[in-house]
Amino acid sequence: MAKDKKKKGEPTETELEALKPSGTPRLKSKYDDEIRAKFAEKFGVTNRMAQPKLDKVVINVNMGRHLDGTKVPANVKNQVLDTLNTITGQKPVVIAAKKSVSNFKVRAGYETAVMVTLRREHMWHFVDKMINLAAPRMKDFRGLSTKAFDRQGNYSFGLTEQGVFPEINMAEASFTHGMNINLSFSNSDPEKSRFVLDELGWPFRKPEPKKKRPAAAPVAAG
Repeated sequence: MAKDKKKKGEPTETELEALKPSGTPRLKSKYDDEIRAKFAEKFGVTNRMAQPKLDKVVINVNMGRHLDGTKVPANVKNQVLDTLNTITGQKPVVIAAKKSVSNFKVRAGYETAVMVTLRREHMWHFVDKMINLAAPRMKDFRGLSTKAFDRQGNYSFGLTEQGVFPEINMAEASFTHGMNINLSFSNSDPEKSRFVLDELGWPFRKPEPKKKRPAAAPVAAG
C-alpha cells in the first residue's frame, strides 16, 4: 500500500521526532556542562548558586478581542486551550481580568486570557523547540529583538500566529492567534541573560552593517 502523502502544514517525520521529550533536556545539559564555565570566565562568578538561572517560561494568549458580551465563545477558548496544551505538553489555565478596561471592553471577573507556566524539563524542551523548530518557520524571520529585557534580565517577545509550531496544523484551525512568551530569570540582569541566551543559540536579530557613505566628488579648481 502506498504511503499517504504529507498534507500541507503538517510537520515532517524529523520534526515530529524532535518534538518528543526524552531524558535530560539537551539545553539544560549544555547550560550545566558548558555555559556555566563560560559564564564564570566572562563575569567572574564561579558560585553556581549566584549564576543566572532560567526559572520558568510563561505563555499567555489574550482572548479579549473575541469577547461576545460577557463571555469568550466556547470554540475560541477551546482552540486556544488546545493550542497551548499541544505545544507545551502541559494543561493551561483560563485567567479572568483583575481590572476593567473600557477601551478593550474588558470587565473585572471576565475570562480574557489563557496561560501556561513551564518549569524544569517542560521549560527546557519548549525553549529548545522555540530555537530550533519554531523560529525558523517564522515568515520573513530576521531574528528576535535584543532589547526586550527588563531590569531583572527577564526576556519577553510575541508571536503573531500559532502555526510556527510544527505540531499545529493551521488547516484545522478556525482562526489565527498570537501569544506572548516570557522567559523569567533569577540572579541576572540584561547583559547576563543575553549572554546565556546567546550561548543557548537564541535567534537574536543580527545588527545590520552600516552603509558607507559615497565619497564626495572632488571639486574642480576655478
